[in-house]
Amino acid sequence: MMLAVRPGERAVIAIDGVDGAGKSHLAAELVSLAPHVAGREVHRVSIDGFHHPRAVRVARGTGPDTFYRDSYDYDAFRERVLGPFRGGREFVPAVHDVVSDEPVFPDPVEASDDAVLLVDGIFLRRPELAGEWDASLMLLVPLAVSVPRGNARFPDRPAGTDDPAHPANQRYVGGQRLYLQQARVHPPTWILDNTDLQRPALLEPDPEEPQWLDLP
Repeated sequence: MMLAVRPGERAVIAIDGVDGAGKSHLAAELVSLAPHVAGREVHRVSIDGFHHPRAVRVARGTGPDTFYRDSYDYDAFRERVLGPFRGGREFVPAVHDVVSDEPVFPDPVEASDDAVLLVDGIFLRRPELAGEWDASLMLLVPLAVSVPRGNARFPDRPAGTDDPAHPANQRYVGGQRLYLQQARVHPPTWILDNTDLQRPALLEPDPEEPQWLDLP
């Protein structure tokens, strides 16, 4: 993947999937492996560093639609990451800490002329971002696995919320369903079944029966 995309030039690859799919884990592993297998620099940015402040995210409500439409500042992402990286300049890997709900000011990152930038996060193949990627990898994980995996990051979650149908998950599961409908016309370059983190499997689904369009 890291060798094949735009060799000799800067390349941007999206790593997409639902919450709890293992996107950040995989991106970090690829960065650590890069010096040994890629033969080129590999950098990583998470779209989570470009959340809107909470007041903006919930200004129009807390349902699935606002989760999908209002969570991220894509203008800032283009201005701080994509534009500079494509232009051969330093990029800024984050502007906001979603936990503290405060702005952050990390040092700019330099990259080589043939570097690969991995961007991990949700909603990355949405129509307004689809043209930004040189390639994309979708992690396919059933909700029965991804929801408990994602919730494990929040030990104070109430009991019973690992069920994808629990009302506490409505905003997130519903937002993902809306996203997949919007992303139908922008299929990923690769699909990885990441249900078992120790045994990921590359899939070759029939393009005439795109089962990746629906949440399993």
